[in-house]
Amino acid sequence: MDYKRAVTYLTQRGQAHLLDYFDELSPSEQKQLLCDVENANFAVVKNIKKAQNHKTGKLTPIPAVTVEEINARRSVFEDVGLKLLEDCKVGAVLLAGGQGTRLGSDKPKGMFNIGVTRTLTIFEQQMNNIKQVVARTGRFFPLFIMTSYINDAATRAYFEENGYFGFPKDRVHFFIQNVAPTCDFDGKVFLDEKYRISFSPNGNGGWYSSLINSGLNSVLERENIEWLNVYSVDNVLQRICDPAFIGATVLKRCSCGAKVVKKVSAEEKVGVLCREDGKPAIIEYYEMPEKLANKRKKGELVFCYGVTLNYLFSVQALNSTLSGKLPYHLAVKAIPHVEGGERITPVTPCGYKFETLIVDMVKMMDSCLAFEVEREREFAPVKNSTGVDSVDTARALLALNGVTL
Repeated sequence: MDYKRAVTYLTQRGQAHLLDYFDELSPSEQKQLLCDVENANFAVVKNIKKAQNHKTGKLTPIPAVTVEEINARRSVFEDVGLKLLEDCKVGAVLLAGGQGTRLGSDKPKGMFNIGVTRTLTIFEQQMNNIKQVVARTGRFFPLFIMTSYINDAATRAYFEENGYFGFPKDRVHFFIQNVAPTCDFDGKVFLDEKYRISFSPNGNGGWYSSLINSGLNSVLERENIEWLNVYSVDNVLQRICDPAFIGATVLKRCSCGAKVVKKVSAEEKVGVLCREDGKPAIIEYYEMPEKLANKRKKGELVFCYGVTLNYLFSVQALNSTLSGKLPYHLAVKAIPHVEGGERITPVTPCGYKFETLIVDMVKMMDSCLAFEVEREREFAPVKNSTGVDSVDTARALLALNGVTL
């Protein structure tokens, strides 16, 4: 795209201000800005009003395969799951695009040291969990790792330096999460620098489209992968490609499954798996009406199952979601940007980041199995440096599960 075309293109979209400093730029910077203009999805700003006016439908609880039922039928579930793993029909996807900023680190979050007397990063601990399944099946399933443009190089280098933690290099595939432009409250897209549009990752709901756009669908097709287990880097007790989880989802004839824990309180900050207007849905804790969040039956929360960001999706069902559009959610943030010719770093929120969420992918499925797991064995999120869901609480749970720290 040349300058003349860019002027017309941006003017039509109400974003001509992005060229305000064009004459000040070097030829290489001008080329970069024009490249950003050509690649940016300016249509996302049209979602502001829609996202602001979103209303939750009728919510009803969803039954789960309980811990008790899982333990009673574990061998049945595991036989099915192990067979699929041995036949290489399952892959895993790690969502690892974040930085460890809230933990006081400037490195990828997965590189944060959760150890005490030795170095044990989040990445290493999760790979150790994976090895437990590999030891049972004798098979290395493909592992797809979603990074961001900020941490991609560091993440790839870290895995390379550590020999992929015993995984064959050709079984580990990296891809970068898609991005969306950021904007002010009036929908004017920000410049991050005079020659760069401000972009941010488009939320964890963009994982599958990002994987496909990277060309890694060729791996799925070549290896005839039927299921993908998607999990986040936040939880050091993630059980990845759990044979019982896979088997139960298949035997219950569901398009997807979600590992859930019983909420410790109505106020716990986890999304709730339920039904919305009869369809499977995950309602974020801040979207759940207070009356429903506190509703109880025989002393137990009615909406009691919180998700752990560990999902199993049918690839066939995922492919059908590519023809639909996930809604954008607005994240109100303090976004560094160019203002008055200077780059500023606001301390208060000044605009929007646009995010799609994996919870909306669940809504596009015709069925979702709630698979209850024991909190002490499988849920140790590392979100904060101290307090609830922190480094300290995760270390305590790791120690409880026999991990040497």
